[in-house]
Amino acid sequence: MRKVRFYGFVAAILIIAGSLSGTTTPGAQATVDVRELVDKQVAAWNHGDLDGYMAGYWKSDRLSFFSNAKETLGWQQTLEHYRERYQKNKNGMGRLELIIQLEQLDNDLVLGKGEWRLSMPGGTHPHGLTTIVVRKLPEGWRIVHDHSSAD
Repeated sequence: MRKVRFYGFVAAILIIAGSLSGTTTPGAQATVDVRELVDKQVAAWNHGDLDGYMAGYWKSDRLSFFSNAKETLGWQQTLEHYRERYQKNKNGMGRLELIIQLEQLDNDLVLGKGEWRLSMPGGTHPHGLTTIVVRKLPEGWRIVHDHSSAD
């Protein structure tokens, strides 16, 4: 009985020490890394840096982007979609806010679900829902699928 209590005590101390040291479990680290990726994208968008924003996407012809009942395949085509929609109009890209919950599905796969909001210079405030699938690739975590819709 004493050995069981002792080992239970040691296990509890190790768990507490690990949580106090600032380390994270592998699953938690994945969501931390993806949160950093998404935060960098939002910052790039808010600085009008579309190339910086697109750095968070998988640079592949297999990237899929669904927006308002339209399917776009490929990184270059997704970039062109954003250029056409946000850089060629007189109002610019606006200010992006992204509220997203992240869930690790596998060692190299994270699902994001949430809401996006734009504050445009012309005074409009488009917003909608988004779902992203983020995969750990040799170049790091990248969005491999994005499904965003507007209200």
